[in-house]
Amino acid sequence: MSNEYKSLRVETSDGVAEVVLTGPGKGNTMGPDFWREMPELFERLDCDDGVRAVIVRGDGDHFSYGLDLAAMTGEIAATGDNLAAERTRLLEKIGRMQAACDRVAQCRKPVIAAVSGWCIGGGLDLIAACDIRLCSADARFSLREVRIAIVADLGSINRLPRIIGEGNTRELAFTGKDIAAERALRMGLVNEVSATKEDVIESARRMAREIASNPPLVVQGLKQVMNYCSDKSVADGLRYVAVWNAAFLASHDLGEAFRAFGERRAPKFEGR
Repeated sequence: MSNEYKSLRVETSDGVAEVVLTGPGKGNTMGPDFWREMPELFERLDCDDGVRAVIVRGDGDHFSYGLDLAAMTGEIAATGDNLAAERTRLLEKIGRMQAACDRVAQCRKPVIAAVSGWCIGGGLDLIAACDIRLCSADARFSLREVRIAIVADLGSINRLPRIIGEGNTRELAFTGKDIAAERALRMGLVNEVSATKEDVIESARRMAREIASNPPLVVQGLKQVMNYCSDKSVADGLRYVAVWNAAFLASHDLGEAFRAFGERRAPKFEGR
């Protein structure tokens, strides 16, 4: 996949796409280019049959400092009379920015966040939309919007309660405090902590390759079923997955799994 983005770099190998945040400055801040390019990129990754798993990480020492305040102030600050037309435009702007994280959450391919250094504001919105979060020991997380007089509106306060619980989310949102990697691990924000940035990237790559080795349509089915069931009753979820398997269980990959088991070899899944 060619790289034609200003705020992102994409590297694809062996079924794994790495999306690297490269936004302006050392902290990979999220400006107009990021909010425009992220949903476009994840639409492409979602449709690319050659991609089976995705890693999101930051370039340099940090994941992201979050919103590029210098670049975005003119787009989100009130001007003029601040009446209906202007407020409608701001509502539409927020909706377009929300799409950057929504598209990550909706991507059928599993998405792993590999976090080092600072992950602030919009960075936390982004990793909350990922399926799995890993970090290095130097990682620091902050839901800092309250400290700049903004109600976090890009997904963190909506998605984090399902990940770390209501109490932890409210603590982070109300205080804007910074938390270290070990606290993030204890509250369930991240699955594991690696010693260095290089280690967490390698851990993410290893996990992504493991995911990519499994039958891709089944992996995508798992994500779609789990996303659907996240706000449903157990009974509704069981019915949904039963209907899903009634429709999609029969596959070439299922036959390949049985053949490989009988022949005592590793299966080779083709996604059909």
